[in-house]
Amino acid sequence: MVRSSGVLPHRGVSDDKTYLRGGGTLASAEKRKVSSLLCRDTSFCGQGVFYEKLRNTARGGRPRGEKGTEALMKEYLKSAEDVIAEQESSSAGLSSSEAGRRLSIHGGNRLAEAKKESLIKKFFAELADPMIIILLVAAVISTVTELYEANWAFKFPADAVIILFVVIVNAVLGVIQESKAEKAIEALQKMSAATTKVMRDGMMTSVKSEELVPGDVVLLEAGDSVPADCRIIECFSLKAEEAALTGESVPVLKKAEALSASGDVPLGDRKNMVYMGSNIVYGRCSAIVVSTGMNTEMGKIAGALAAARDDDTPLQKKLNQLSVILTWLVLGICAVIFAVQLIRELVVSGGDINFLKVSLNSLMIAVSLAVAAIPEGLAAVVTIVLSIGVTKMSKRNAVIRKLTAVETLGCTQIICSDKTGTLTQNKMTVVDHYGSDEAFIATSFSLCTDAKLAPGATVSVGDPTQTAVVDWAAKIGLPKYELEEKYPRVGEVPFDSGRKMMTTVHRKPDGGYIQHTTGAPDVVVGRCTHIYKDGKTAPMTDDDRREIAEANASMADRALRVLAASFRETTEAPASCGPEMENELVFLGLVGMIDPVRPEVFDAIVRCREAGIRPIMITGDHKATASAIARQLGILSEGQEALTGAQLDGISDEDFLRDLDRYSVYARVQPEHKTRIVTAWKARGCITAMTGDGVNDAPSIKTADIGVGMGITGTDVTKNVADMVLADDNFATIVSAVEEGRRIYDNIRKAIQFLLSSNLAEVLTIFIATMMGVTMLRPTHLLWINLITDCFPALSLGMESSEADVMKREPRKSDDGVFANGMGFDIFFQGLIVTLITLASFFIGHAMEGNEYLIEDGLKVSSDGTTMAFLTLSLVEMFHSFNMRSRRGSIFRMKTQNVWLWGSLGLSLLLTIAVIYVPFLRQAFNFTEISFAEFGVAVGLAILIIPVMEFVKLVQRIIEKRKKNR
Repeated sequence: MVRSSGVLPHRGVSDDKTYLRGGGTLASAEKRKVSSLLCRDTSFCGQGVFYEKLRNTARGGRPRGEKGTEALMKEYLKSAEDVIAEQESSSAGLSSSEAGRRLSIHGGNRLAEAKKESLIKKFFAELADPMIIILLVAAVISTVTELYEANWAFKFPADAVIILFVVIVNAVLGVIQESKAEKAIEALQKMSAATTKVMRDGMMTSVKSEELVPGDVVLLEAGDSVPADCRIIECFSLKAEEAALTGESVPVLKKAEALSASGDVPLGDRKNMVYMGSNIVYGRCSAIVVSTGMNTEMGKIAGALAAARDDDTPLQKKLNQLSVILTWLVLGICAVIFAVQLIRELVVSGGDINFLKVSLNSLMIAVSLAVAAIPEGLAAVVTIVLSIGVTKMSKRNAVIRKLTAVETLGCTQIICSDKTGTLTQNKMTVVDHYGSDEAFIATSFSLCTDAKLAPGATVSVGDPTQTAVVDWAAKIGLPKYELEEKYPRVGEVPFDSGRKMMTTVHRKPDGGYIQHTTGAPDVVVGRCTHIYKDGKTAPMTDDDRREIAEANASMADRALRVLAASFRETTEAPASCGPEMENELVFLGLVGMIDPVRPEVFDAIVRCREAGIRPIMITGDHKATASAIARQLGILSEGQEALTGAQLDGISDEDFLRDLDRYSVYARVQPEHKTRIVTAWKARGCITAMTGDGVNDAPSIKTADIGVGMGITGTDVTKNVADMVLADDNFATIVSAVEEGRRIYDNIRKAIQFLLSSNLAEVLTIFIATMMGVTMLRPTHLLWINLITDCFPALSLGMESSEADVMKREPRKSDDGVFANGMGFDIFFQGLIVTLITLASFFIGHAMEGNEYLIEDGLKVSSDGTTMAFLTLSLVEMFHSFNMRSRRGSIFRMKTQNVWLWGSLGLSLLLTIAVIYVPFLRQAFNFTEISFAEFGVAVGLAILIIPVMEFVKLVQRIIEKRKKNR
């Protein structure tokens, strides 16, 4: 292994060729300038000031890491010390100030993203809808025709201006909505941004991966994603998976020594390099960053990555398909309306008509109806509601990485959860030990960890299980920093979830070597041939094994996590470190540590049961420990069993699938067991969520319907394949996420039902009125109603709080369609009710007006009737949005208020009154100033939608209750 320490001097300038940090070379005259700089500025060797002067001196020089660097530097052919020197760094890393300075030079360590569309481009994209274009063209032709008939005498084109205004406002709102959704997704990406352990100011710290710069020294271990292109300084049993770059599926064994090849070396053969986009699957290393961002090997293919886009969620795909179907349906109705009006005019006038004018009027009504009724914004509303919802979920520590997970969360039936850190607090404390020499046991455990204890500190840093034993050793007078000085580590076999052990080798003060192996008691004891008792080593007997097993069981019964320690002494250091060392060991002792259950998990388990969700515990702990905690939490109930991984191996797939319901706890499991458990539940047709943190958990998380990664203890590999990451590693957060997922899906369905029932009402109203020979609403009226009632109420429904019974329902079936549970009938029935109310308002308004119908273009016209119908239709849709706060429950029993919906109502009422009573707006819209009585009747009719729907929902609740009781 190659190690370096201290600040290494700058390498100076060679006689034949001077290599610049940017990859360029200097001519002889320029070499002399650089040499002169070196002589004058020797105090800056290895410091940023010299680096900046050297960079600025070079003709065409570039900051370190630009294109061309790799070909000239070839870090993999040089020793680690040389690379560190060239990077003007040290094994202790950079200072924070120097890292900040280099970040300003090189920019963030991120790949180029796809170029975003400008606001102007988005705006014109909103206007590119064929129906909008046809409507605008029709409005222009209509205006020109009117001017022609009036011998070009000026007449203010009110209809055209209103249409243009509404279309522009709609487009602006569309751009705002799209931008808001994009910002919400970007915020989520920042929340789930990767971090890297790095040496800064001589100490290990964690920084965002995008803040790494060339010269940073990073610390990588199994499960980490490599954040940049790095040259390995030192490594222990390091293996990296580089399939993304090389296509090689087998992990590559790495080393720190320089390669001996001459010339270029294929990327897959650069054994002393690790590259952005690869994953560490075994071992650990320290490495120096040599390239970041677009200058990495991954950056060379970033164009293809930037062009990639996320697919729509299943719901969005269904709604896009639905929109297409409804579009053709509405266009068909519009064609009928156009044809009927045209035929009627021909019949009434006996064929003596202004064909162009009649055609334009008919076309504008039909197209206006299409623009108002086609739910082209349906998918956009869903995207925005999803984005806002997942932002809210992130504030509750559930970071959604894939929008599809939001839909699936509402269907979750099984939650397979790790015990440690998820159901428990992951705050380990050693409370018991077994063995004759406490100090020796503590020494063994403390040395065989990667946890760090700074001199003078009382609390160590690292994995909670490892910090527990290090802190315990320190409390009894054996601080790890002193033990490490006395017994320096010379080799190791990293912990592996398959082996359930970790081994370190240390040099003893007398010159010999001692190997410490710790891990799961059953595994470690199985590798032991001797036992350490009363200061002596003796062969292990069956009685010893029985006594150890009893001590282990006693601790496990008290819900303690139990680990075993063993050792082996040798006169020489091992030639290589590998799992084969972990044999013929001497048993030393056991420790029992407690990990308290999270208090909030008790309530979360109860809520799971009420919601029809079954929680299952999966752990590597002893069966007795797992069962004790599962009973305490209510996961393991009467008649259910705990199963070990070994027992699971002995059960056939058929038998396991048949008896699956019997098992609620799985102990001593291997990663492949998790995948088998998930696969079995999926074979039962159950939507399954699986948690995981280790690199070996990635397959099971990927197999699950919802993969849940751990934000604190989880590895990068696991987080990258997860659908959702828990920022607090808490089981209760999963349950909260399920509730939020159900709320979001409920609200999306409410918004869909509201939009489609409102649009259906508009279509039916115009269709029926046309068949009756009446002009009820004009194109500008339809567009205005569409503007004030479609956008704001639908989005407001997306902000609705959870209904009281949201976690008392059975999970939604994953194959339920958009119109499941009677929603299709609800949409038709509600649309019909709104249509009848609107028609009633028109005819009552005409009756209250007391005049005969006027005839325009062959159709009956009533100014009071039209004004009242407009007022009623505008408000009835707004009042109906309040009905949609609950699809079945009474809105008068809801304990919360939707302030967004009240705001939408206030805005809608204000705008509607304005176009009726503000003179110039009234004239532009061809309304008449209706009396207070007429206004009251129109509003009263609109309010009727609430009691009517309350009665309908009451009947629906009674019917559903009777069905359940059968």
